[in-house]
Amino acid sequence: MDIESANREAVTRMIEARPVLIGMGKARAVIPGMKDNLLLHAGPPITWERASGPLRGAMIGALIFEGRARDEISARALIERGEIEFDSCHHHGAVGPMAGVISPSMQVYIIENKTHNNRAYSNLNEGYGKVLRYGAFSDEVLARLRWMNDVMAPLLADAITASDGIDLKALIAEALHMGDEGHNRLKAGSILFLRALAPHLAKSAHNNSDLAEVLKFMGDTALTSLNPVMAGCKAMADAAHNIADSTIVTTMARNGTDFGIRVSGLGNRWFTARADIPRGLYFPGFNADDANRDIGDSTITETVGIGGFAMANAPAIVTFVSGKPKDALNATLEMYEITCAEHKYFTIPYLDFRGTPVGIDIRKVVEKQITPRVNTGIAHKNAGVGQIGAGLVRPPAQVFEDALVAFASGMRD
Repeated sequence: MDIESANREAVTRMIEARPVLIGMGKARAVIPGMKDNLLLHAGPPITWERASGPLRGAMIGALIFEGRARDEISARALIERGEIEFDSCHHHGAVGPMAGVISPSMQVYIIENKTHNNRAYSNLNEGYGKVLRYGAFSDEVLARLRWMNDVMAPLLADAITASDGIDLKALIAEALHMGDEGHNRLKAGSILFLRALAPHLAKSAHNNSDLAEVLKFMGDTALTSLNPVMAGCKAMADAAHNIADSTIVTTMARNGTDFGIRVSGLGNRWFTARADIPRGLYFPGFNADDANRDIGDSTITETVGIGGFAMANAPAIVTFVSGKPKDALNATLEMYEITCAEHKYFTIPYLDFRGTPVGIDIRKVVEKQITPRVNTGIAHKNAGVGQIGAGLVRPPAQVFEDALVAFASGMRD
């Protein structure tokens, strides 16, 4: 197959995938390859020695949550003795925002791509501020996680089953027409998600107190839909992976130290370089000196044509960097330069319903020296602090250059 044909095949599979949220389950029971001493994390694989502060904090918190450690000191000792294994979420069909840590007992969303029969998984969204995904692990953070796992998740599981599944592709498409871009701005998507589940939650709840608490938590969390949307995007991207001779990017992810990509025609090999620090708007008392390097699997949204690629839908996003609405429009227009298709289902009202740019081609990125646009949160560089802002970032050009060299050399995994 020639490159152009391979790329058409990859992007067609990405576009025609239909991810549906079908249920929930404990990670150890549903995620392939999950085991009791394994922690999954965002981004390309990394060792504890090279892990960033927020990633270390999330791993420490996860071990306390699991009951494997009493506190930070015992968690670090457990890790340093080599008793805990780490691996990329992407190696197990999973994704997680920011640190992205998924531990064996955590409840996860189960998404099935009805077109190609592959599955993807993601954990639950904790809301804003001091949360595990930003590296915080205080008693308050852990108490919230336990409530989500023991109270909210079972209600969600029953509601999802009763709903006969939630079509995430349809949800994303509608949310784009309501002012979302699908990554940092998910207010509309989260409302649609809650609307779809609320009647079933009401029927499934055993008492009004739990129901009220769950509805309030989900309603107050504008990123409630981020995690299932990310897993939906992962299912779309994985459908396009391993197409021989394709130069389409099927993974972009960061672990707080490295930014990594994988390319459809280059198998499971990662191409990595040092992640950058986002440009953004910081919470009072914080600035760029406090920020960690870019982190998270949420760039899977940009990989399939939303997020930073759909900024024209959500001009408010550019306020993170003191921009103007036209900057959001120009950001989307620029992404058409490095992609090989326009999405059939994700469209932009402000561009006369033109499809979002989709199918990042490493050849075009290198030729035009334009790297993808990414919307992101910002974590403090030290473990235990949490979120300190949000902003915009771009991947290092080197990862696309290295991938193109490997492709030209005929290297395959």
